[in-house]
Amino acid sequence: MKPFALLLLTAIVSLSATTGFAFAEEAAATSSDSGSLKILGAGLAFGLAAFGAGIGLGYVGSAGLAVISENPALQSKVFIFVGMVESIAIYGIVMMFIILGQ
Repeated sequence: MKPFALLLLTAIVSLSATTGFAFAEEAAATSSDSGSLKILGAGLAFGLAAFGAGIGLGYVGSAGLAVISENPALQSKVFIFVGMVESIAIYGIVMMFIILGQ
């Protein structure tokens, strides 16, 4: 997990370092770029939320199957936890629509 976190941190730092050069354009060009930045922000909001929900769902799903195999009476509680993890992706979709609606 640590090499993945290091790779993700490196990608974020390298992308944030190049955005300063992208905003060094004339003022007339920035008005047409605001729509593309909204799309980029909406895509990042949904993409990162779905990515995090997918990782969480993997952990919760595997643990939930182990619990259900030992005690089938706990199935409803496992589904509650799965729903809580899936709500993160729903929040990402809501934020995407909020960003695109502005």
